[in-house]
Amino acid sequence: MQIKNHFSLKDFNTFGIDVCATEFVVIKSHQDLLDLIKGRDFTKEKFLLLGGGSNILFTKDFEGLVIKIEIDGIELLKEDDDHVWINAGAGELWHELVVYCIDKGWSGLENLSLIPGMVGAAPIQNIGAYGVEVKDLIEEVIGIDLTEKIFKTISSKECAFEYRSSIFKTALKNKFIITDVVFKLSKKPLLHIEYGAINDELKRKNIQDPTIRDISNTVISIRQSKLPDPKTIGNAGSFFKNPVVTHEKLEELKVSYPTIVSYPFGKEFKLAAGWLIEQAGWKGFKEGNVGCHEKQALVLVNFGNASGMEILQLAEKIQQSVFNKFNVELEMEVNVV
Repeated sequence: MQIKNHFSLKDFNTFGIDVCATEFVVIKSHQDLLDLIKGRDFTKEKFLLLGGGSNILFTKDFEGLVIKIEIDGIELLKEDDDHVWINAGAGELWHELVVYCIDKGWSGLENLSLIPGMVGAAPIQNIGAYGVEVKDLIEEVIGIDLTEKIFKTISSKECAFEYRSSIFKTALKNKFIITDVVFKLSKKPLLHIEYGAINDELKRKNIQDPTIRDISNTVISIRQSKLPDPKTIGNAGSFFKNPVVTHEKLEELKVSYPTIVSYPFGKEFKLAAGWLIEQAGWKGFKEGNVGCHEKQALVLVNFGNASGMEILQLAEKIQQSVFNKFNVELEMEVNVV
């Protein structure tokens, strides 16, 4: 474990923003993390946890310690006739975990294929896609309590999962470092194909009795057709959350916008943020080094050497534009630092 000083983070965030961290360290084992925490007081020091850097926008240099978690490994803990319980290290690439489970015939994660980032970020964000949220698959989260400097296990119920949020973004923010996530997956697939885009793609391919691999391949195909590869053009995927509105608000919007895209969400409805942004005229927008992707307005991109502040300013203009047109507030999904 080596702490590096004045370290460039350009290659460690998918927007490709060129900023530096005062200190930077890579953690590859539970013991390394424990040693680091016992040697410093992170209840007072400024620090930032970094996984794949796929959900972060740096707007300036980070004056503190950046901790990059690379604790990997996938372990089968137990199984019965219907389910398996597996432990995945926080530093495992998310999509590699999905592929591993599909190869084993374990169902649950297939709709979450090709989501960028690491396993450790999954419970923090409560990642979700195509009708599935990871909260329904997480059994418990393991990590280190920074106040007591000991390992603790937090049950799924204690995680206080909400739409793109959890206790790790609220009460335990900067107080707990995730090292492992335990998932409960099914041996008997319960497929989620009700999401329109998946259904349409399966019909197009004439797949009438899909497997979990079919679902995964379909999701991958959809994502690749809409979302730019961060290795080619800097981006962090979906920049905004889909706003949630009441039935009354949705009906009000339908009067002026009868084709508005929405999805049931409990007793409320999610609006498609990409549709709202596109209707506000931002799809394909480009100004200098920043813009909205030509195929998916929900994705903000760095066309060259944009600063984080330039991207943030564009995001704020989009928020104001959508609010002016629809009286709906867009919330950023990307973490701004």
